[in-house]
Amino acid sequence: MSIESAPRILLGDVEAIRIVEYRGPFRPAAELVPQAPAALWREHADRLAPDHWDPATDMAVMALQTWVLRSGGRTVVVDTGVGDGRERPDAPQFHRRQGRFLELLAEAGIRPEEVDTVVNTHLHADHVGWNTRWEDGSWVPTFPNAEYLLHAADHTALGPDNDYGQGASTTARLLYEDSIAPVRRAGQLVLWDGRHAIDRDLVLEPAPGHTPGSAVLRLTSGGERAVFVGDLVHSPVQILEPAHNSCFCQDPAAAAASRRRILERAADLRELVFPAHLSGPGATEVRRHGSGFTLAPHTPFETTGGTGRP
Repeated sequence: MSIESAPRILLGDVEAIRIVEYRGPFRPAAELVPQAPAALWREHADRLAPDHWDPATDMAVMALQTWVLRSGGRTVVVDTGVGDGRERPDAPQFHRRQGRFLELLAEAGIRPEEVDTVVNTHLHADHVGWNTRWEDGSWVPTFPNAEYLLHAADHTALGPDNDYGQGASTTARLLYEDSIAPVRRAGQLVLWDGRHAIDRDLVLEPAPGHTPGSAVLRLTSGGERAVFVGDLVHSPVQILEPAHNSCFCQDPAAAAASRRRILERAADLRELVFPAHLSGPGATEVRRHGSGFTLAPHTPFETTGGTGRP
């Protein structure tokens, strides 16, 4: 695996730092966004290849990454990846994975002790893994002084009170027990509903569908606007055709409705869109195009290659 540096951008008074653990082929395009016809990928090949799609193999290209925001004296971590040494039998790409997440944070000048807030945009294995780390024979919070924010709907639907999503997968139980339960026992888990202000520039809002409690994080500072959309978008084809869901969306109708609503607002307000797994520059500008959207050329971060296997 090739490791990237930690490029950053200033959005008003907020600094956004990109921590990339992996960037490369993830799964066949037809599996990732099963509703999107092959012709859609080919039609937009000039925008999708090579950063988001490899035409030769028909593999979707994605990133495993975390955003760190410096805002108003606070350090906010948005999503925490897969984690190390996790039992994920239902997800072979994540099963017992080993990575350099903590080293990458250190190289970017970020110490776990200084993190004030962790945002889990939703309760999936590749967004909560580094909530905890293995220490002295047990899982403990990676960020000992942070509050961990999770939408209450995800905790209700995917937590122990609902048999971890009604027993939908073995991984659901395992990820809760190793990545959420230790944080809850430590008194650091904060469940929110409605909307939740982190500070004057950062606000969490629900965007259900991908999971019951999927959320987006809005940034408004110094005339700049951005929205961190988690897994609302896995590939730019879902911006070009927002009705197309990923294979991971639990409520397809709600996911499509949330995606269109968030993208409409991003286009109208000129919000820079940060999907959790967007490769290439990592963010994009969205413009209305007829009844849909198009991508405006925008490269907020330098790109430095990066290939390998997750």
